[in-house]
This record gives sequence, structure tokens and C-alpha cells, in this order.
Amino acid sequence: MGQEEKQEKKEKAEEGKRAQGKSQEKSLDFLLNIPLDVTVELGRTRMNIGDLLNLDKGAVIELDKEASEPLDILVNDQPVAKGEVVVMEKRFGIRITDIITPAERVERLK
Repeated sequence: MGQEEKQEKKEKAEEGKRAQGKSQEKSLDFLLNIPLDVTVELGRTRMNIGDLLNLDKGAVIELDKEASEPLDILVNDQPVAKGEVVVMEKRFGIRITDIITPAERVERLK
């Protein structure tokens, strides 16, 4: 096999890989429109029903996180990132400061 034939074969193989990648992208495009629930969690606490029923306007509920700790970002109730609160005009937002790696997500499932 000559040098030109090797180069031609290599180029065809690369074209095939690119075409396969594009077809996989197209076949996964439908996933881009699936809605997901995104939740930002300030913290949690546990209360008795009686304590909950005794809450009045202005009552403060203590959460399990310190004010300086990053907030948890959950997608479909699964942790995916951490962030901090930002205020944009009259709305709250969250700036992502850390993304949980897939390996860490799997480890949390155990």
C-alpha cells in the first residue's frame, strides 16, 4: 500500500468518525428540550408538627447551614453544584462556584 493510499484511507476513516459524531449529536438533540426541576437549597431543619403549628409571622427557623456556606444546587433532587446568592435588579440568582463531578455524584449514591 503506497503513501497516498494510506493517507486516503486515513482521511476516509476520519470523515466516518466525524459523520458518526454528527449523527450522534442529532440523535441526542431531543434531550435538550426535556424540562428539569432545579432547586437551590439554603438549608434544612427538622420540626415537630406542634412547633410548626405554633409559628407566627416573623418567627425565625434556624437551618442546618452557616450563612457563609455555599448553597446546594439540585437537579431533580440530586446535588449537581454549589453556589452563592446574587441579586440582579429585584430578583435573586445564584452564581455557580463549584460543580460536583460525575464521580462524586456516583459516590453520593452509595
